[in-house]
Amino acid sequence: MLGTIVNVCTIVTGSMVGSALKTRINPACQKVMYNAMGLASLALGLNAVCKYMPQSQYPILFILSLSIGGLLGTVIDLDARFKRLVDKMKKQPRQDDAPRLAQGLSTGILLYCIGTLSILGPINSALLGDHTFLFTNATLDLVTSAVLAATYGIGMALAAPVLFCWQGSIYCIALYCGNIISPALLCEMSIVGGVLICASGLAILDIKDCKTLNFLPSLLVPVAFFLLRALLGLA
Repeated sequence: MLGTIVNVCTIVTGSMVGSALKTRINPACQKVMYNAMGLASLALGLNAVCKYMPQSQYPILFILSLSIGGLLGTVIDLDARFKRLVDKMKKQPRQDDAPRLAQGLSTGILLYCIGTLSILGPINSALLGDHTFLFTNATLDLVTSAVLAATYGIGMALAAPVLFCWQGSIYCIALYCGNIISPALLCEMSIVGGVLICASGLAILDIKDCKTLNFLPSLLVPVAFFLLRALLGLA
Protein backbone atom coordinates (compact mmCIF):
# COMPACT_ATOMS: atom_id res chain seq x y z
CA MET A 1 0.00 0.00 0.00
CA LEU A 2 3.07 2.27 0.10
CA GLY A 3 2.54 3.52 -3.45
CA THR A 4 -1.11 4.34 -2.81
CA ILE A 5 -0.29 6.23 0.40
CA VAL A 6 2.30 8.29 -1.48
CA ASN A 7 -0.26 8.96 -4.24
CA VAL A 8 -2.83 10.16 -1.70
CA CYS A 9 -0.29 12.45 -0.03
CA THR A 10 0.66 14.06 -3.35
CA ILE A 11 -2.99 14.88 -4.09
CA VAL A 12 -3.44 16.50 -0.67
CA THR A 13 -0.16 18.40 -1.05
CA GLY A 14 -0.97 19.53 -4.57
CA SER A 15 -4.43 20.67 -3.49
CA MET A 16 -2.97 22.74 -0.66
CA VAL A 17 -0.38 24.36 -2.92
CA GLY A 18 -2.89 25.08 -5.67
CA SER A 19 -5.40 26.50 -3.19
CA ALA A 20 -2.74 28.78 -1.70
CA LEU A 21 -1.93 30.14 -5.14
CA LYS A 22 -5.57 30.64 -6.07
CA THR A 23 -5.94 34.07 -4.46
CA ARG A 24 -2.78 35.29 -6.15
CA ILE A 25 -3.95 34.44 -9.63
CA ASN A 26 -6.17 36.92 -11.45
CA PRO A 27 -9.48 35.73 -12.97
CA ALA A 28 -8.09 35.74 -16.52
CA CYS A 29 -5.29 33.37 -15.56
CA GLN A 30 -7.72 31.16 -13.62
CA LYS A 31 -9.87 30.95 -16.73
CA VAL A 32 -6.84 29.92 -18.76
CA MET A 33 -6.06 27.12 -16.29
CA TYR A 34 -9.71 26.13 -16.29
CA ASN A 35 -9.60 25.76 -20.07
CA ALA A 36 -6.24 24.02 -19.87
CA MET A 37 -7.74 21.33 -17.62
CA GLY A 38 -10.59 20.89 -20.07
CA LEU A 39 -8.21 20.45 -22.98
CA ALA A 40 -5.97 18.16 -20.93
CA SER A 41 -8.98 16.01 -19.99
CA LEU A 42 -9.94 15.70 -23.64
CA ALA A 43 -6.37 14.76 -24.59
CA LEU A 44 -6.02 12.15 -21.83
CA GLY A 45 -9.40 10.64 -22.58
CA LEU A 46 -8.81 10.47 -26.33
CA ASN A 47 -5.36 8.96 -25.73
CA ALA A 48 -6.86 6.16 -23.62
CA VAL A 49 -9.57 5.44 -26.19
CA CYS A 50 -7.17 5.48 -29.16
CA LYS A 51 -4.63 3.34 -27.31
CA TYR A 52 -6.98 0.60 -26.17
CA MET A 53 -9.69 0.54 -28.82
CA PRO A 54 -7.53 -1.42 -31.33
CA GLN A 55 -6.80 -3.98 -28.60
CA SER A 56 -10.45 -4.52 -27.71
CA GLN A 57 -11.83 -8.01 -28.29
CA TYR A 58 -15.39 -6.73 -27.90
CA PRO A 59 -15.65 -3.46 -29.88
CA ILE A 60 -19.29 -2.80 -28.95
CA LEU A 61 -18.90 -3.52 -25.24
CA PHE A 62 -18.02 0.09 -24.44
CA ILE A 63 -21.22 1.24 -26.18
CA LEU A 64 -23.31 -1.16 -24.11
CA SER A 65 -21.38 -0.14 -21.01
CA LEU A 66 -22.09 3.57 -21.52
CA SER A 67 -25.75 2.94 -22.34
CA ILE A 68 -26.50 0.59 -19.45
CA GLY A 69 -24.31 2.46 -16.96
CA GLY A 70 -25.71 5.83 -18.02
CA LEU A 71 -29.29 4.65 -17.57
CA LEU A 72 -28.52 3.20 -14.15
CA GLY A 73 -26.70 6.35 -13.04
CA THR A 74 -29.56 8.54 -14.26
CA VAL A 75 -32.14 6.47 -12.40
CA ILE A 76 -30.04 6.76 -9.22
CA ASP A 77 -29.31 10.42 -10.14
CA LEU A 78 -25.69 10.28 -9.05
CA ASP A 79 -24.86 13.72 -10.45
CA ALA A 80 -27.53 15.55 -8.40
CA ARG A 81 -26.80 13.51 -5.27
CA PHE A 82 -23.11 14.32 -5.54
CA LYS A 83 -23.78 18.05 -5.93
CA ARG A 84 -26.08 18.00 -2.90
CA LEU A 85 -23.34 16.27 -0.91
CA VAL A 86 -20.88 18.98 -1.94
CA ASP A 87 -23.43 21.63 -0.89
CA LYS A 88 -23.62 20.11 2.60
CA MET A 89 -19.84 20.10 2.91
CA LYS A 90 -19.63 23.83 2.28
CA LYS A 91 -20.18 26.44 4.98
CA GLN A 92 -22.78 28.16 2.83
CA PRO A 93 -24.76 25.40 1.10
CA ARG A 94 -26.02 27.58 -1.72
CA GLN A 95 -22.76 29.18 -2.77
CA ASP A 96 -22.51 29.71 -6.51
CA ASP A 97 -19.24 27.82 -6.76
CA ALA A 98 -20.70 24.55 -5.39
CA PRO A 99 -21.55 23.21 -8.87
CA ARG A 100 -18.03 24.13 -10.01
CA LEU A 101 -16.47 22.25 -7.09
CA ALA A 102 -18.68 19.24 -7.83
CA GLN A 103 -17.59 19.38 -11.46
CA GLY A 104 -13.97 19.72 -10.40
CA LEU A 105 -14.19 16.78 -7.99
CA SER A 106 -15.86 14.54 -10.57
CA THR A 107 -13.16 15.45 -13.09
CA GLY A 108 -10.38 15.00 -10.55
CA ILE A 109 -11.68 11.63 -9.38
CA LEU A 110 -11.83 10.40 -12.97
CA LEU A 111 -8.35 11.72 -13.78
CA TYR A 112 -6.85 10.25 -10.60
CA CYS A 113 -8.63 6.89 -10.63
CA ILE A 114 -9.32 5.99 -14.25
CA GLY A 115 -6.06 5.31 -15.98
CA THR A 116 -3.59 2.55 -16.68
CA LEU A 117 -1.17 3.70 -13.98
CA SER A 118 -3.88 4.01 -11.33
CA ILE A 119 -5.26 0.54 -12.12
CA LEU A 120 -2.10 -1.39 -12.99
CA GLY A 121 -0.14 0.30 -10.20
CA PRO A 122 -1.96 -1.37 -7.26
CA ILE A 123 -1.88 -4.69 -9.11
CA ASN A 124 1.90 -4.56 -9.60
CA SER A 125 2.29 -3.37 -6.02
CA ALA A 126 0.27 -6.28 -4.66
CA LEU A 127 1.61 -9.06 -6.89
CA LEU A 128 5.19 -7.96 -7.56
CA GLY A 129 5.98 -5.46 -4.82
CA ASP A 130 6.76 -2.96 -7.58
CA HIS A 131 5.60 0.61 -6.80
CA THR A 132 7.01 2.22 -9.97
CA PHE A 133 3.63 2.80 -11.63
CA LEU A 134 2.12 4.29 -8.49
CA PHE A 135 5.08 6.61 -7.88
CA THR A 136 4.84 7.79 -11.49
CA ASN A 137 1.10 8.30 -11.10
CA ALA A 138 1.70 10.21 -7.85
CA THR A 139 4.02 12.63 -9.65
CA LEU A 140 1.42 13.30 -12.34
CA ASP A 141 -1.34 13.71 -9.74
CA LEU A 142 0.76 16.22 -7.79
CA VAL A 143 0.76 18.57 -10.78
CA THR A 144 -2.86 17.84 -11.73
CA SER A 145 -4.19 18.42 -8.19
CA ALA A 146 -2.32 21.72 -7.91
CA VAL A 147 -3.84 23.00 -11.15
CA LEU A 148 -7.32 21.78 -10.21
CA ALA A 149 -7.13 23.31 -6.72
CA ALA A 150 -5.99 26.63 -8.17
CA THR A 151 -9.25 26.61 -10.13
CA TYR A 152 -11.71 24.92 -7.74
CA GLY A 153 -10.15 25.43 -4.31
CA ILE A 154 -8.99 23.29 -1.37
CA GLY A 155 -12.11 21.14 -1.70
CA MET A 156 -10.26 19.16 -4.37
CA ALA A 157 -8.43 17.39 -1.53
CA LEU A 158 -11.68 15.42 -1.01
CA ALA A 159 -10.67 13.33 -4.02
CA ALA A 160 -7.77 11.85 -2.00
CA PRO A 161 -9.86 9.44 0.16
CA VAL A 162 -11.74 8.35 -2.96
CA LEU A 163 -8.43 7.47 -4.60
CA PHE A 164 -7.33 5.60 -1.47
CA CYS A 165 -10.52 3.48 -1.49
CA TRP A 166 -10.23 2.88 -5.25
CA GLN A 167 -6.59 1.83 -5.33
CA GLY A 168 -6.89 0.06 -1.98
CA SER A 169 -9.75 -2.07 -3.32
CA ILE A 170 -7.79 -2.99 -6.45
CA TYR A 171 -4.76 -3.79 -4.29
CA CYS A 172 -6.77 -6.14 -2.04
CA ILE A 173 -8.46 -7.85 -4.98
CA ALA A 174 -5.13 -8.36 -6.74
CA LEU A 175 -3.52 -9.60 -3.52
CA TYR A 176 -6.14 -12.24 -2.80
CA CYS A 177 -7.62 -12.90 -6.28
CA GLY A 178 -4.84 -11.94 -8.67
CA ASN A 179 -6.25 -13.86 -11.63
CA ILE A 180 -9.54 -11.92 -11.74
CA ILE A 181 -8.19 -8.74 -13.36
CA SER A 182 -7.22 -9.81 -16.85
CA PRO A 183 -5.54 -7.63 -19.51
CA ALA A 184 -8.75 -7.84 -21.57
CA LEU A 185 -10.84 -6.46 -18.69
CA LEU A 186 -8.31 -3.69 -18.07
CA CYS A 187 -8.52 -2.79 -21.76
CA GLU A 188 -12.31 -2.49 -21.77
CA MET A 189 -12.37 -0.46 -18.55
CA SER A 190 -9.72 1.90 -19.93
CA ILE A 191 -11.83 2.56 -23.06
CA VAL A 192 -14.91 3.40 -20.99
CA GLY A 193 -12.82 5.48 -18.61
CA GLY A 194 -11.29 7.38 -21.52
CA VAL A 195 -14.73 8.30 -22.81
CA LEU A 196 -15.77 9.54 -19.37
CA ILE A 197 -12.65 11.69 -19.07
CA CYS A 198 -13.44 13.19 -22.49
CA ALA A 199 -16.97 13.95 -21.27
CA SER A 200 -15.49 15.78 -18.27
CA GLY A 201 -13.35 17.85 -20.63
CA LEU A 202 -16.40 18.86 -22.64
CA ALA A 203 -18.16 19.99 -19.45
CA ILE A 204 -15.16 22.03 -18.29
CA LEU A 205 -14.97 23.78 -21.65
CA ASP A 206 -18.72 24.56 -21.48
CA ILE A 207 -19.29 22.63 -24.69
CA LYS A 208 -21.65 19.99 -23.32
CA ASP A 209 -22.52 18.97 -19.76
CA CYS A 210 -23.03 15.22 -20.06
CA LYS A 211 -23.49 14.80 -16.28
CA THR A 212 -20.46 12.52 -16.25
CA LEU A 213 -21.11 11.20 -12.75
CA ASN A 214 -24.29 9.55 -14.00
CA PHE A 215 -22.10 7.44 -16.29
CA LEU A 216 -19.79 6.11 -13.56
CA PRO A 217 -21.72 2.80 -13.29
CA SER A 218 -20.55 2.17 -16.87
CA LEU A 219 -17.21 1.10 -15.43
CA LEU A 220 -18.91 -1.83 -13.69
CA VAL A 221 -20.48 -3.22 -16.87
CA PRO A 222 -17.24 -4.69 -18.30
CA VAL A 223 -16.57 -6.28 -14.90
CA ALA A 224 -20.06 -7.85 -14.90
CA PHE A 225 -19.57 -8.98 -18.50
CA PHE A 226 -16.30 -10.80 -17.76
CA LEU A 227 -17.70 -12.33 -14.59
CA LEU A 228 -20.68 -13.65 -16.55
CA ARG A 229 -18.39 -15.15 -19.18
CA ALA A 230 -16.38 -16.85 -16.44
CA LEU A 231 -19.55 -18.25 -14.81
CA LEU A 232 -20.74 -19.59 -18.17
CA GLY A 233 -17.39 -21.19 -18.82
CA LEU A 234 -16.66 -18.96 -21.82
CA ALA A 235 -13.51 -17.35 -20.43
